[in-house]
Amino acid sequence: MAVSSSPDTPKGIPGRGTEGRARRFLDYGERFSALAAYPVAFLVVAFMIVPLLIMIKVSLSGPQDIFTQHPPFLIHHLTLDHWRDVIAAGAIWPPLRRSLVVATGTTLLALVVAAPGAYVISRMSRKWRYLLLLLLFTTRMFPEVGIALSVSVNFIRWNMLDTDLGLILAHLISALPFIAWILVGTFETIPQELEQSAQTDGCGRLGALCRVVLPLSLTGVAVAAIFTWLWSWNEFTYALYLSLSRNTLPLQTYYYTYRGSLFNSATYSTILTVPVFLITYYLQRYLRSGYLAGAVKG
Repeated sequence: MAVSSSPDTPKGIPGRGTEGRARRFLDYGERFSALAAYPVAFLVVAFMIVPLLIMIKVSLSGPQDIFTQHPPFLIHHLTLDHWRDVIAAGAIWPPLRRSLVVATGTTLLALVVAAPGAYVISRMSRKWRYLLLLLLFTTRMFPEVGIALSVSVNFIRWNMLDTDLGLILAHLISALPFIAWILVGTFETIPQELEQSAQTDGCGRLGALCRVVLPLSLTGVAVAAIFTWLWSWNEFTYALYLSLSRNTLPLQTYYYTYRGSLFNSATYSTILTVPVFLITYYLQRYLRSGYLAGAVKG
């Protein structure tokens, strides 16, 4: 029986022309989507970067660049006077030291506490695994203002106000569920066959965890550490409730925003972002895709 074909269909190959047109249509759609993604990405990046650039510009510009009817976007009168004033005043060093200690302490303690628990949860059945994660995230259902108020009342009884340890413990309330969620997803990607092979070669359970699982999970640990450190560094609510005379840098920036000059506020805000760039740049080397590629041979 002869096969009918359209004029666009080569003889003996039914439907070839229709499939070709559909494939070309899909190719055009993919190219259009790729081209449309660039302006959207540019707008998103500009929306995030431009306020930061303006903040840095104000901290480095003279008054004649700011207090004018049409302020220029670029710096025409560069000056470091605002930075000298802030540094010479000396009020920035205690808040800066406290923020560094609290953010680093929160990150390290959160990793020590969350990593073993996340590893155990990742080796459970899927039903129990997600149930425990949901229970962890129920602590994020309550507003931090209400939690901070009750925490501050207890910390007054324990004489932990204005202490670095008290603020670190308060930050763990919000940091632990998030870091545990990241680490559970990280440990899930590590095949259990690797641990079994290590145990067959003579490693115990703890040895397999330290020598096999943790080195392979450095990517997830770095991501968890970055997000935890950045959150603790920028945290404001607990610092407001648990600080009387020893401010953190975000709290100090907040006070200067309302009581200081525009230039000092911009300088404080710029200094607040500098450690964020440094810690992200240092840890970004661990954020490599395909970290586990080739770990298991087929």
